[in-house]
Amino acid sequence: MDLGLTGKRVAVTGGSSGIGLATVRLMLEDGARVAFCGRNPDRLKEALAPLTDAFGDAVAAHACDVLDEAQVAAFRDQVVAKFGGLDILINNAGQGRVSTFENTDDDAWREEFELKYFSVIRPTRAFLPALRDSAAPSIVVVNSLLARQPEPHMVCTASLRAGVQNLVKSLSIEFASDSVRVNSILVGLVDSGQWQRRYEAREDASQSREDWYAALAKQKNIPLGRLGVPEEAAAAVAFLASPAASYITGASLEVAGGVSRFA
Repeated sequence: MDLGLTGKRVAVTGGSSGIGLATVRLMLEDGARVAFCGRNPDRLKEALAPLTDAFGDAVAAHACDVLDEAQVAAFRDQVVAKFGGLDILINNAGQGRVSTFENTDDDAWREEFELKYFSVIRPTRAFLPALRDSAAPSIVVVNSLLARQPEPHMVCTASLRAGVQNLVKSLSIEFASDSVRVNSILVGLVDSGQWQRRYEAREDASQSREDWYAALAKQKNIPLGRLGVPEEAAAAVAFLASPAASYITGASLEVAGGVSRFA
């Protein structure tokens, strides 16, 4: 199936690793031109080098903290100058906070609020004028299944993920008059640096990574019996962002191995 991404101009936040990087590569493979950002210049250079070898000047990377308004504006200016505009924005920045209600203090709540909301608000605000000028504009937010299915050890993150999901729906309605589609994916357990670090810190040093992941999937009652991989989440992002999903807005697609407890 041709998603219609050839020639599309794409910006991806949090693109130097994980789902963000997998999305960058997939969209490049489908013929898009992609600029991505991240906070760590060294990780950006490491991620960019093989992509440049494979895709030449169709790809670019810029250091940017999405919580810094001036840096986001600079990233926007660099992208628009290189591509002449923008068709697709992927808001992917942000990590989870492991905490219960009792051990989350006010500063942690404020920090998590800033990260979860403004990692979406600032890039969206910056790129919205360029998206309005596109013939087929779309925004995809990489969110978490926690938005619908909170966990007691991630109460702060879960509550704010739910708020972001409401924001996605609100933006989809507000931007519809400009034909800017806004959708999200809700990610479950996906193999990432976070889970790799937890594996490395495991108590049973004899347990292989595959066995540890399988035990984790069983513990979390994932029907497919495994963790996802970033490329699977990236495929969902690419579809929702593409012209192939031209009549879809305000939607959320679960990428979670069937673990959702909702009908």
